[in-house]
Amino acid sequence: MTFLASLLISMFTTIALIPLFTGLAVKLNAMDFPNERKVHQIPIPKAGGISMTLALLLPIFIWCPMNTTVQSILLGAWVVVIFGLIDDFKDLDYKTKFLGQIVAASIVVLYGGVKIANLGGLLPSGYILPDVLAFPLTLFVIIGVTNAINLSDGLDGLAGGICLLSFLCIGFLAYKSGYFPITIFCVAILGAIAGFLRFNTYPATVFMGDAGSQLLGFFLVTLSLALTQKNNSLSPVLPLILIGLPIIDTLGVMVERISEGRSPFHPDKKHLHHKLMQLGLFHNESVVVIYIIQAFLVTSAFILRNKSEWSLILYYIAVSLSIIMILAIAKRAKWKRKKYYFLDKVIKGHLRILKERFVLIKISFRIILLGVPALYIMTCILVPKHLPGYFLLLSSGLFLIIASMKLIKNNWVANSVRVALFLSIPFIVYFSEIDRVDWISSVMFKLYNYSFLLIAFFVIVTLRLSRREGFISTPMDFLILFIALVIPNLPDEQIKSYQMGMVAAKIIAFFFSFEVLIGELRGNLSKLAVPIMAGLAIVILKGFLGI
Repeated sequence: MTFLASLLISMFTTIALIPLFTGLAVKLNAMDFPNERKVHQIPIPKAGGISMTLALLLPIFIWCPMNTTVQSILLGAWVVVIFGLIDDFKDLDYKTKFLGQIVAASIVVLYGGVKIANLGGLLPSGYILPDVLAFPLTLFVIIGVTNAINLSDGLDGLAGGICLLSFLCIGFLAYKSGYFPITIFCVAILGAIAGFLRFNTYPATVFMGDAGSQLLGFFLVTLSLALTQKNNSLSPVLPLILIGLPIIDTLGVMVERISEGRSPFHPDKKHLHHKLMQLGLFHNESVVVIYIIQAFLVTSAFILRNKSEWSLILYYIAVSLSIIMILAIAKRAKWKRKKYYFLDKVIKGHLRILKERFVLIKISFRIILLGVPALYIMTCILVPKHLPGYFLLLSSGLFLIIASMKLIKNNWVANSVRVALFLSIPFIVYFSEIDRVDWISSVMFKLYNYSFLLIAFFVIVTLRLSRREGFISTPMDFLILFIALVIPNLPDEQIKSYQMGMVAAKIIAFFFSFEVLIGELRGNLSKLAVPIMAGLAIVILKGFLGI
C-alpha cells in the first residue's frame, strides 16, 4: 500500500495545487506567450512545475530513506527548480541556465556519488573510469538530458507523457532490483505527472514551464544513472534507451542546425513534433505518434535490459536512423496526411446529424447517470467486512464531510463529492478485488466485471456526442491504455497475485467515467451525493459491524 499511497498523495496534491499556483502565475505574469515558434495561440500560465515539485516531495519525505544519494538528488532538484522558476518569471540567458544545471549536477556527483564510472563491455573487463574522466562525463550527460527534456516540451502533454513512460519502466526495474528509494521516487513522480496531465493534455490550461521540464529531465537522468551504475544486472548503457526519444530529437536538431551553419542552440521549428505537424498531423496525432515511439523504446529497454552494451548501442542507433530516414523520405516526397472521404464525410456526417438531434446523447447520458453510481455502490458492497482501520476512518470522514456540506454549505457539495470519489475509488476497487465477499459467485463477478466495459462504452458515446468542450478525448487516453495493458503483464508474481492489472483497469474506468459524468452535470453534483454517501455508509457498516 505504500506505493499506492505515494501515487495518490502525489497525484491529488498536484491536482489541488495547480489551480492555486495558476492564479498566482497570472497575477505575477509567469505566462508562456505565443510566438512564431509555438503552437498555442493564447498566454498559458506556467504553474505546473512548482505544483509537481511540492506534490512529489510529500511521499518522498514520508517514506523514502534519506541516504546521501537521495539527499543529493533532492538538493540538485531544488537548484534546478529555483533556476527554472526564475527563468519562468524572467527569461534567463543560456549561460545562467547552464550555471544552475552545473551546480545541480555537481551536487549529485560530488555529494551523492552518482557518476558514470562503469561502462560495462564498452571498456576492458573490470575497468572503471577514474574521477578525472567520470566527473565531466557525468556532468555532460546530466546537463544534456535535462535540456533534452526541456526542449521536448513543445506540445500539450508531450514532455509529461514521454517522462511518464520512462519513469514507469525505471520504477519497475528499481522495484525488481530492490532499490526502494528509487522506486518511491518514481512512483511519486508518476503521480505528480498524472495530476499535471489532467490540466496539460490538449487543449492545455497550464504549462509546466522550465521549472517542471528541467526537473523531470534532471530526475530522469539522475535516477536512471543511480539505478544502472549501482546494479550489475542492468547494462550501464540502458539509460540511453530508457530516456529514449528526447535524446534522438535533440541530437538530430543540433546536427541539422550545425549543418546549416547555425548555432546548435539557436531556436527554430526543427523538432520532431514540428516535423510531424508539417506533415499534416494534427496536434493530438503528433503527440500520440511520439508517445507510441517512446513506448516502443521504453518497452525495448525493459526487454533488452541485460543485453551487452554494444548490442544496446547498435539497436539505439538503428532505431534513431530509422526515425530520421522516415521523416526525411516523407519530407522529400512531400507526404501529407490524407483525409478519407468515407470516414470524414459519411460516418462522421451521420453521427453529426444524430448529435445535433440529441438522439443518442439522451440515452447514453441517462445510462451513465444511473449506471456509474450503481457500479460504485456495488463495488462498496463487494469489499470484505474486515477492513483496515485507516480506511474506515477515511470513509467515515468523507461521509461526514458530504453530509455536513449538504446541511451547512450546499454549494460546497460538489467539491466534497469530488474529493470523496477520488480518494475512495482506489481503495474500494483494491479491497473488492483482492479479498471480496465470499457470497458472490464467479458468474456474478464476471457480470460485474463486464459491466465496466458496458459503462465505458456508453461513457465514450456520451463523450463523443456531447457539445460540451470541457472534457474531450486526448493523447492521455493512449497513456492510460498503455498502463492498463502493461501492468497485468508485468513479470512479477506479487503484482499478479494482487490482480493489479484488473485493479488498475477498474480504477481508470471509474475515474474516467466519473470525470465525464461530472462534466456533463455542469458542476451540479447533488445527484451524485446520495449514492456516494450510500456507498460509504455500506463500507462503514461492513467494517464496524462486521456484516
